[in-house]
Amino acid sequence: MAKAELLKIPVSQMVLGLTVKLPLSWTSHPFFRSKVKLEKQIQIEMIKGLDLSYVYVIDGHDLLPQIAEPEDIELPEEVVDEEIDYRPLAKKSMRVSQQHFLKSVNDSRTVFGKIVSDPEGAYREAATLVEDLVDHLYESETPHLTLVGSGETDISVTQHGISVAVISMLIAHTLSLTKSEVRDIALGSLFHDIGKLKVPETIRRKRGELTDHESNFLKMHPNFGYDILNRTGLFPEAMLDIVLHHHEFIDGSGFPNHLTEAKILQTTQIVSLANSYEILLHQHQSPQIALGILFKTQSSKHSNNLISVLVKILGIYPPGTIVRLTDDNIAKVMMTTTDVKQPHVWSCHDSGSEPSFRFLIDEDVQIKEVIKLEDLSEGAIKTLQANSPISFYFNHFNH
Repeated sequence: MAKAELLKIPVSQMVLGLTVKLPLSWTSHPFFRSKVKLEKQIQIEMIKGLDLSYVYVIDGHDLLPQIAEPEDIELPEEVVDEEIDYRPLAKKSMRVSQQHFLKSVNDSRTVFGKIVSDPEGAYREAATLVEDLVDHLYESETPHLTLVGSGETDISVTQHGISVAVISMLIAHTLSLTKSEVRDIALGSLFHDIGKLKVPETIRRKRGELTDHESNFLKMHPNFGYDILNRTGLFPEAMLDIVLHHHEFIDGSGFPNHLTEAKILQTTQIVSLANSYEILLHQHQSPQIALGILFKTQSSKHSNNLISVLVKILGIYPPGTIVRLTDDNIAKVMMTTTDVKQPHVWSCHDSGSEPSFRFLIDEDVQIKEVIKLEDLSEGAIKTLQANSPISFYFNHFNH
């Protein structure tokens, strides 16, 4: 018996109730499988965010309106100036982002060191750092994410704070929040884990599973941080709310107060989501796997709308993701682009030889699959620095 041909529809015609099949491999989307029953609007928005032009309908055909087949329209070929090599500009842009990131981490350390002995000085320097972050965010209308790092083996509290601030600020920017709200988010992100400095290092750096006593002590860090900052009398309430409630979830399962969605400020919800993603990222060392786990296991803990914005910001292949290309080279994603399926990458052969910086949007090459760190040769790990901790910063290079 011949296999029945599936109905193909534009993504714009998807409606709740349909069961659709995505024309992508499972490694290229955040769902459990390519067959998806559309039960929530966020599923439709996330599929639209994958930059697909069509999906296949498996069930629910009666929900579709009668629509004529779209005509094929021949588009004029884009004129490309072959004399311009954008790679040096992109590399320079990434170096600038790296410099901004390192300066932000160092400035944050200085602030943390002064918060008890010189709270007013710490507040002034924190406010200056926040203004720098805000300026970098708004340098263009379409900021992207780029991969950055400190060169250290472990992610410090301050490095984590900067990366959470960047993701949170991009979410706020996408949602058109006011600059005042963006500043609260930036300041709250910087300080959200300062209470961990009152937790013994043996607990903070423990590799194995924590005992109940250790876990309960660690869960006190939002309260510790709030007390440290609140007693200065200098910080705004919205920022203090972020520090105290950045582990609260909309389903009431968070801590320290088990708040539900209606009682958690939107600015705090944004930082909570960015923090959850960063924690998963450092646990799994794969930005794409972390995003998939967040969507599949924590969707009840965070707003569907915020998760969809996070997916849009990170893209299908967030910076730091290790991938295999259709030309069989392997690559590390370095920067997101307007085309979520064709980021800028650092590429090499399986052995680690022939490294090069590449714009996939300029090549007839796509990402074939995401690959795990353990599947790389030692040479490739060294060339791509594939086992380096991952953090993010703003980038405004557009090509």
